[in-house]
Amino acid sequence: MPCLPLSVFFTAPCTICYNPDSTPFDKRSSLTRAVPHPATLPAACDDQDGRFATAFAVLDGAITARAFPAASIAVTHQGKLVALRAFGRFTYDSASLPATPDTLFDLASVTKVIASTTMAMILYQRGLLDLEMAVISIVGEFAGEDPRRDEVTLRMLLAHSSGLPAYEKLFLNAHARKELLGAAYATPLFQDPASHAEYSDIGFIVLGTALERLADESLDRFGQREIFGPLGMTHTTFKPSPELRPSIPPTAYDQIFRHRIIQGEVHDENASVLGGVAAHAGIFATARDVATFAHAMLQGGHPILRPETIALFTKREASPAGTSRALGWDTPSAPSQSGRYFSADSYGHLGYTGTSLWIDPQRDLSITLLTNRTWPDNKNQAIRQIRPRFHDALIEALSKNES
Repeated sequence: MPCLPLSVFFTAPCTICYNPDSTPFDKRSSLTRAVPHPATLPAACDDQDGRFATAFAVLDGAITARAFPAASIAVTHQGKLVALRAFGRFTYDSASLPATPDTLFDLASVTKVIASTTMAMILYQRGLLDLEMAVISIVGEFAGEDPRRDEVTLRMLLAHSSGLPAYEKLFLNAHARKELLGAAYATPLFQDPASHAEYSDIGFIVLGTALERLADESLDRFGQREIFGPLGMTHTTFKPSPELRPSIPPTAYDQIFRHRIIQGEVHDENASVLGGVAAHAGIFATARDVATFAHAMLQGGHPILRPETIALFTKREASPAGTSRALGWDTPSAPSQSGRYFSADSYGHLGYTGTSLWIDPQRDLSITLLTNRTWPDNKNQAIRQIRPRFHDALIEALSKNES
């Protein structure tokens, strides 16, 4: 199946990315004027079905085994889009819509790197964000009786070493954005700051407030104007418009909290109460757009980031001991969801709905895998075995062609 080339120019708002009734994008958005694509990503995947047959068979087998009903993938290698393909249907019903390369998926926690961490990187470049800033100096509501809270810095939130817990079901008692943010600010530390690495959604919710206050702009507006628009990510958005929801794979039949099928709205309950715009989850995108972002990272970040900023944020932190975390990003550990072949300089992130992005500067490689593995519920964990097998098969195929 051939893949379509990325456009060099786009000239008008896309209904996916601009909807005045659903997502209040800034009128200055880059999507309202012609903007050249920063670095064209040539399509070179006419032979993908033969070249990556083993890797694609991994995903076909996963769908047959009901690890997830739908998937969309994009692979960039040496400056080219070498694979762009979709698999399966929206649900396990044979009458449901087939996934296509243009299908939007709920990226879940991949939001943390594409939106939130990138926003932090841009603010850092502009001198507006100091990694050693105390969180309470920006988010005064984070202060409390525990004196350790005064020690928590923005670096710790990004590196998941703040001492905050991984996850709390704040949505059970907080029914509006203001209430949930207040609950996040007041969440007790369960470890000393900088002593342990603990992946934390709560930390990123707090980080989101800090970023918005430093930028004096909401995360979705900033993301559209400063990240998605300049990179030509025309199918990336928070809060897809209601008319688009039927064309997005459902992620859950929520029988506990929202009591409906979750389709075209954020899967994460805390992000839902936050209105669908959150630093830890909320972005919807196509695999092609995620690959566009990855390509920009591999090309040095132009036009939104500098190479030295990327190097700083994607380098594994020296402490706490044993951490695999960089700033916002994760790095390969043993065993890794990235598989066996990604280099030590690689960085990536996973999303709860079954999404992932891994980038290897040494190989000039990125692999995007989007699925809705949480359909109809979150019990199936088979993607933990499938993802690294898929990555390994892709890299083995690429290596065979290089030899």
